[in-house]
Order: sequence, then structure tokens, then C-alpha cells
Amino acid sequence: MIPNPDKILCVGLNFLEHIREVGKKVEDYPLLFVRLTSSQVGHLQPILRPKASDHLDFEGELAVIIGKAGRHIAKEDAGQYIAGYSIYNDASVRDWQRHTTQYTPGKNFPSTGAFGPCMVTTDEIPDPTALHLTTTLNGQVVQDSGLNDFRFSIPEVIAYTSTFTELLPGDTIITGTPSGVGAARKPPLWLKPGDTLEVEITKIGKLINPVRQET
Repeated sequence: MIPNPDKILCVGLNFLEHIREVGKKVEDYPLLFVRLTSSQVGHLQPILRPKASDHLDFEGELAVIIGKAGRHIAKEDAGQYIAGYSIYNDASVRDWQRHTTQYTPGKNFPSTGAFGPCMVTTDEIPDPTALHLTTTLNGQVVQDSGLNDFRFSIPEVIAYTSTFTELLPGDTIITGTPSGVGAARKPPLWLKPGDTLEVEITKIGKLINPVRQET
């Protein structure tokens, strides 16, 4: 986990198959929200199902870690600003996420954003779109996708975000989740205490988190 990042910027609805499974439209600009530091947990630490809801969902994602400061970064230069890649599980409290059009409440309950287990530098991953993501819940595969289904590419997201804020070393961009989320299933598949989540991305490793109840 990256200690004390200045900001964690997350892209919602950024995989085309995920957009289709939830019945949303393809947007002209990235849908962005922020994650507070209090919502973070590391590898092997528990994700907490909050007292306020039992609609806790999983979202395996690729994390992009910024390596140097930049504003107004051109798409063709974006790779120069990336230090490396990691794994994120953007566990989301869906009913709170849907209270309004703003996602912030449902994305910031304490200990719901899992991050790790390590950072792999860009020299080892020249093309992140060639990677593959698999999320398993209690040993069963629930998400299985290549990282080549982005609506907005990583360079596009870096260029867009660096226009309205300065990206700083350690800042992290969470790039969106593929299809297979629990909320899109019939019936919905919500996380419960005692579950174990594993998000694996080729060449990076495996992020593992148990689910516990908030006390």
C-alpha cells in the first residue's frame, strides 16, 4: 500500500462490458470520484461491511501509481509520469452509492478500499492493457477479464485528471472494474462476514482480503 498518498482518484464505469451489464450509457468524459485515506486497507487486512448496510459489493481493479508531479500532461507523455502498477478492490456500499448521482458516500466507508500487495514498476509492465484480472469470492471466480476493455485509456485519464489537479508522486488512479460485480447479478451477490476476496492481476500478484463486520 502506498503510504499517505495526496489523493486517490477513481474512475467509475470505465469498462465497456461493465457499462453494458449495469445498463448505463457510455459517457463523453471520465466519471471520477475520490477515496479518502480512512477508507483504505492493505493486503490481508479485513474489508469491513458497515453497520449501515448489507449491500457491500466487490470491484477488482488496476491501480496506477504516479511517480512524478505534473499538470496538463499530454496523452502521449503520460507514461513518463507512471511509477508502477498495483491492485485495488473498490468495495462499494451500493445503496449509499445510489442515494444521489454522487458516488462519494458509497465509496468511502472505513476499511472498504483494499490496496496491494505491492507495486510493480513500469519497466516490468510495458503494456498494462495486456494484463488479465481475476476476482474470486470464496474460491469462485466472479470477475475474469483482460485489461483491454477500457472506455478511457490510462493515458487519457492521466491527461484529463492532470488538467484540473496537479498529480503528485504517490497519487493513485484506480482505473475501473470489469463486468461481474455483485450488484449486476440476479439475485445480487453481496459480501458477508466470513467471505474471502482475492483479486489477481498477471505480473503484479494477488490482493487477498477477508470480510468482517464493522463493530
